[in-house]
Amino acid sequence: YRARYIGPDGTEKSKSFPDGQKRLADQWLAHIEADMSRGQYVDPAASRVTFRQYAEKWLSTQTTDMTTRESVESAIRGHAIPYLGSRPLGSFKPENIRDWLSALERAVQASSYRRVIYNGVATIFNAAVDDGHLSKNPCHAQSVRPPAPGSGRVVPWSADRVFAVRAALPERFRATVDLGGGCGLRQGEIFGLPVDEISFDTGWLHIVNQVKVTKEGLVFAPPKRNKLRDVPLPDRVAYVLKQHMEAFPPVEITLPWLRVGGPPVTKRLLFTRLDGTGAVRRTDFNDRAWKPALVSA
Repeated sequence: YRARYIGPDGTEKSKSFPDGQKRLADQWLAHIEADMSRGQYVDPAASRVTFRQYAEKWLSTQTTDMTTRESVESAIRGHAIPYLGSRPLGSFKPENIRDWLSALERAVQASSYRRVIYNGVATIFNAAVDDGHLSKNPCHAQSVRPPAPGSGRVVPWSADRVFAVRAALPERFRATVDLGGGCGLRQGEIFGLPVDEISFDTGWLHIVNQVKVTKEGLVFAPPKRNKLRDVPLPDRVAYVLKQHMEAFPPVEITLPWLRVGGPPVTKRLLFTRLDGTGAVRRTDFNDRAWKPALVSA
């Protein structure tokens, strides 16, 4: 038997049943018609699309900030697609999400990062529901418990620890600790701080840009969430910065604005690579200088 019906998109759909199973064919058609009347119909072909296929398409259509897109893509590709990728969207049940979260807990220690990964997966399933690939989001079942958010409480380091890490850094990078600890700047803002935005006379730093890491390369960009701001410059930090500039004169660095291929912008940066020839890539700094300094301290 071949059971046929016209779907909401106006095209004919069908499914074959063996001889002697006409009752099953009738039941299947009745179920399809009931789903369409309740607005819960899912095209069988759409439900066979795998999580990997849909996630790849979803990632390619994101229009958020470039760094945010790269962070989400890294989380999905690294911790969701390898585990969930081969399963068709229409086959997902809450138990599949619970199993994945259990595996994720063993792979990722930080609960706050597990929650970021989970939120990305839940958003993909929301989009799949909107696009008609499945009727409901398995991440939203009552039996699925999302990873706990981080405490949100920042515990400052002791002065002893701060200066121990500072002493273990290469001399060219030691003043980064003073800017981070004394002024609260982020890494990208420290590496993107130009000399002409330091007002030694008035005691202020003007935070107007950062050095941003993208998949294509380094770029200049506004601070995170475009929060341009003025930051008080303590006398002690100002003294350290002047010493740093005497030992390591600022260097003119040209990078594209916002994206590789964007308009070139030149700034005299306070910090450059160890060879003094280019902007600091924070990922390289973390691996080659910061983490070894933490271990040493």
